[in-house]
Amino acid sequence: MAMEKVDIIGGGIAGLALAGRLDPGRFDVTVYEQRTELPSVGTALAMWPEAQQALAELGILGAVRSRGAIIKAGALRRPSGEALLSMEGEGLVGVSRPELLRLLDTAVPATVRRVVQRVDRLPGHSGLTVGADGVNSIVRRDFWGRRSTARPTPFLAVRGVVPGIPSPQDVGEYWGRGQIFGLAPAGGGTNWYASFRSDLGPDKVDVAEALEVTRDRYANHAPAVKELLALASPETSLAQRIWTTPALGRYARRNVVLVGDAAHAMTPNLGRGACEALIDAVTLGGLLNELPTEEALAAFGRKRVMRTQLLRLASSLMGSVALAQGAQPWRDALLKQVGKSVARTRERTGTSK
Repeated sequence: MAMEKVDIIGGGIAGLALAGRLDPGRFDVTVYEQRTELPSVGTALAMWPEAQQALAELGILGAVRSRGAIIKAGALRRPSGEALLSMEGEGLVGVSRPELLRLLDTAVPATVRRVVQRVDRLPGHSGLTVGADGVNSIVRRDFWGRRSTARPTPFLAVRGVVPGIPSPQDVGEYWGRGQIFGLAPAGGGTNWYASFRSDLGPDKVDVAEALEVTRDRYANHAPAVKELLALASPETSLAQRIWTTPALGRYARRNVVLVGDAAHAMTPNLGRGACEALIDAVTLGGLLNELPTEEALAAFGRKRVMRTQLLRLASSLMGSVALAQGAQPWRDALLKQVGKSVARTRERTGTSK
């Protein structure tokens, strides 16, 4: 029986996960990635239950849990650190992006070919081409046209990891006037991230300059925030403009399909981008293993398009609330009231915090 050709453009989370899920006895798989090696710097990603199930199907959930950190609880806070709304995080696992990529790489069969090059023109053959090449996807550009071009938001994302486990009293997100700061445990250290309006970018952003801007923006925040930023260095930090994709009504056209950020890049406010990329890849791989390609792509669209597009919209709306400027006092008052209502409900039902 002839092997079916699959070219995966992009060797990030979605690309590696798909390569690890496809049946090596049926598919002749090639992964194209312009990086010569896996990244060594990156922040933690929260793995929600469905993403953990995807990792289990790849056989690496145990390794992810052993190298990550369990995220049990946190809070939405004022810049001062005062908790407005407590949040339960039972079941979430935080793992650094570099560690996740290394573990996904181990799940890829040795039969998969690796081509280290930037893809500016898609391979021409009758097999399946998978666009797993991120928000500025070449595959999406060539097959979905100019209307699908990624768009920069006004917001900068600055993030990193510093040594030391954070105090539970400091974990969570600090919502200020048009800016967010978050921190959480991350495999022996503290993962942090900041987002605010900035003129830096929109393309390459100097990390050292972005860190200085960030320290200045959060100079009046809680001591935990200022202490953490004092420890941050350009070598262990990343800075980039946040980009998103416009709405897409379908992820497959002829013998081409999009997964991950190439299909539905969203703002980071729900923490679902990496999770949905994993779920895309494992879902698509499972369907391709079981069904003829045309049927598998149709089923993939039914399973993933509506869900991920709704999450893309929800994440954008959450970002609008979290980064509110003029409406900040009303937003904070509402959050505090919700927090009180949740606390009263817990007291009545005997639920632990």
